[in-house]
Amino acid sequence: MAWNEPGGNSNNQDPWGGKRRNNGDRKGPPDLDEAFRKLQESLNGLFGGGKKRGDDGGGSGKSGGGFGGLLGIGLVVLAAVWLYSAVYVVDEQEQAVVLRFGKYYETVGPGLNIYFPPIDKKYMENVTRERAYTKQGQMLTEDENIVEVPLTVQYKISNLQDFVLNVDQPEISLQHATDSALRHVVGSTAMDQVLTEGRELMASEIKERLQRFLDTYRTGITVTQVNVQSAAAPREVQEAFDDVIRAREDEQRSRNQAETYANGVVPEARGQAQRILEDANGYRDETVSRAKGEADRFTKLVAEYRKAPEVTRQRLYLDTMQEVFSNTSKVLVTGNKNGQSNLLYLPLDKMIQNNPGSSGPVTGSAAASNNTDVTPHVTDLPQSRTRETR
Repeated sequence: MAWNEPGGNSNNQDPWGGKRRNNGDRKGPPDLDEAFRKLQESLNGLFGGGKKRGDDGGGSGKSGGGFGGLLGIGLVVLAAVWLYSAVYVVDEQEQAVVLRFGKYYETVGPGLNIYFPPIDKKYMENVTRERAYTKQGQMLTEDENIVEVPLTVQYKISNLQDFVLNVDQPEISLQHATDSALRHVVGSTAMDQVLTEGRELMASEIKERLQRFLDTYRTGITVTQVNVQSAAAPREVQEAFDDVIRAREDEQRSRNQAETYANGVVPEARGQAQRILEDANGYRDETVSRAKGEADRFTKLVAEYRKAPEVTRQRLYLDTMQEVFSNTSKVLVTGNKNGQSNLLYLPLDKMIQNNPGSSGPVTGSAAASNNTDVTPHVTDLPQSRTRETR
């Protein structure tokens, strides 16, 4: 039976637990103050604060119990919030630095950890991830030319304590150190090296100098890689730079062609020179050997000549005549049995041409048929004839 039906609510109470007023014809909403009071009493009973309604103490006990309950709720909420913020988890790639009263306390590794704010303060960073910083600007080279050099620096945190405590803004310091190292290296390098094949060497020098700066500042940063991208001239003079590059390419092409020609000609000339040297050495060895042989033969001939002078002289004469007549086609014969000094000319070359089938010397047969003394006498011939025969 509903509470507001006739005879259904003998205690004359409303559903909020309070007695109805004398004017039973009230149809308005329930009393909100009464509902709030009941809720406060329930909370006081839960946390043990204050006295129930109807106990001694009156209004002062009710107000004291309400304040105690609210204070307990606040403390519980604060404790939950503190515990939520104090407990933290460090990933495998991270580290955390804890400061206690502003002083370094410890470095925490991966896992579940707790610290005590506000007396403690933590800084947590990823120490394995590589970070990148890009820089591009106009630099002045050694030969006083302006070039734009784009640069990328890859780095990671190697010491989180130094990264957090030693420098206020370590990454800003990294950028400033990069500018300094880049300007120093580019300022000591010629423009041709910056634009062409000198970039790898520049990157190595920049990395070394930049790491030295960071170690001096104790920033806790380690530079892993420095990449110098393709440098270019400013836009205002780009066309002039293109002309210079094309001229340099033409120079390199001409140089390559000259080297190719030299590589083909020089070995050939060296080979010819070596062949001439070998021929000269062979001729020298042959001449020396022949001279030594002649000298040895003459030495032995002297010994034989001393033993038999006439025989040796006749033998030398016959060998000489044989050598002379074997190398000429013209023979002059003088003298006969009657003592007449007739000069006989034998054209052996013509005779051989007319009788190609004949072989052997013709001089003997011709002399025998004419009963002519064919013993040659070279000493009886005139000087001019002797020179012609030879």
